[in-house]
Amino acid sequence: MDKIKYYLVNANILPEVFSKVINAKNLLASGEAASVSQAVRMAGISRSAYYKYKDAIFEYNTQESDETATINAKLKDNAGVLSALMSEIYKAGANVLSVNQSVPVNSVADVSVTVRIAEMNISSDELVNLIKVIDGVTAVSLS
Repeated sequence: MDKIKYYLVNANILPEVFSKVINAKNLLASGEAASVSQAVRMAGISRSAYYKYKDAIFEYNTQESDETATINAKLKDNAGVLSALMSEIYKAGANVLSVNQSVPVNSVADVSVTVRIAEMNISSDELVNLIKVIDGVTAVSLS
């Protein structure tokens, strides 16, 4: 069997149907279209064109390859502590990708927040320092 080859190509040189297939896939993924029929109608292509190319065309998204970090923190089991942590992350311009929190043991919960840090308006060290001073945060590290 032949090895599959991939090329990164400027979308401007490709036939319009390729960008319309990507559009239809995005409409489905975002929930704007409830079905393939609706997505292809909105994108302006036929169902056969969609099915012909859907598994072979992928949008290159530079955001998906941006740098991520995980904030590991120990939070007291007090109302608003996690909210304050998330607020600092938001103010720093980081994009939250996932949040995991354990059940509190001895009134302390372990929290892990994975964020995309490429768009932050402060450094990672500054973010850690801002989180450290939140009332109810007992420990914080960045990995």
